Amino acid sequence: MKKLFILLFIVSVSGACRKAPATVQAETKPVQVPAFNSDSAYAYVKAQVDFGPRVPNTAEHKKCAVYLADKLRAFGAAVTEQRATLKAFDGTKLDAVNIIGVYNPDAQRRVLLFAHWDSRPWCDQDADPANHKKPVLGANDGASGVGVLLEMARQFNARKPDVGVDIIFFDAEDYGAPEGVPGNTEDSWCLGTQYWCASPHVPGYQARYGILLDMVGAPGATFYKEQISMYYAPNIVEKVWSVAQKLGFGNYFVNEQGGGVTDDHVYVNKLLQIPSIDIIHYNSNSGHGFGDYWHTVNDNMDNIDKNTLYAVGTTLLNVVYSE
Repeated sequence: MKKLFILLFIVSVSGACRKAPATVQAETKPVQVPAFNSDSAYAYVKAQVDFGPRVPNTAEHKKCAVYLADKLRAFGAAVTEQRATLKAFDGTKLDAVNIIGVYNPDAQRRVLLFAHWDSRPWCDQDADPANHKKPVLGANDGASGVGVLLEMARQFNARKPDVGVDIIFFDAEDYGAPEGVPGNTEDSWCLGTQYWCASPHVPGYQARYGILLDMVGAPGATFYKEQISMYYAPNIVEKVWSVAQKLGFGNYFVNEQGGGVTDDHVYVNKLLQIPSIDIIHYNSNSGHGFGDYWHTVNDNMDNIDKNTLYAVGTTLLNVVYSE
């Protein structure tokens, strides 16, 4: 992830195979949606951050993996820990694990919800060069999306939705090569997602659509309609943004198009052809499009706001329970 680019995506994917987006049925009956608890989501974010940076091959990474899998099990999910040795851009072998929680496994109609749970090994965007070799704590960049999905999992356990739901915490997303380093290609990112797309936990896995959460906890965050999402799954973008607007979260879910981002949803779209979107904070006043703490030592709990978590989680619960 996180290479953000503007107005260039349509040219770069013009030869890609594009699957027709899933048809979204209009809701015809009242839906009872459980309340999203932002205090709970915040606690799940903090629990991850308390382990320290979750960089593959570290003790902190291993401990957090156990925590996440145990939480999903406690919330009634059927859990698969998909382990793999992945090769990074520099040849480093990464002991990675994608953590998958399944609800309503027999349901044919399924929704995929995902986020990455690892954190970046280097603060390569930090203003102080002395920090460039330090790992990122990753409160917003990683832990926030996982925290929202854990709270949603808790609600799924209490009141199962009609549709099948698969929650995936992808690993080794943020091990991409720094700028100017050999191997700095799009495919050096999102390694866990690429592995899962080649070997999904269910052979021939399909879902009606997928929703990625990335950097969804910052105070006053703004989520614009990301370009790759609009290319592959414009009706899912419109569905989610419409729900957010109706719920009064239009200040977060901005009804305008933003940039395009190399992120986990790229591979789910391209390799499995599951129409997928990315809900990701976009800052038009930033040179790189993200918060000024992105890939720095400052990506800590100061950048997590319960109101933002609530807006995202409430919107997604309404989307899922309307299926």
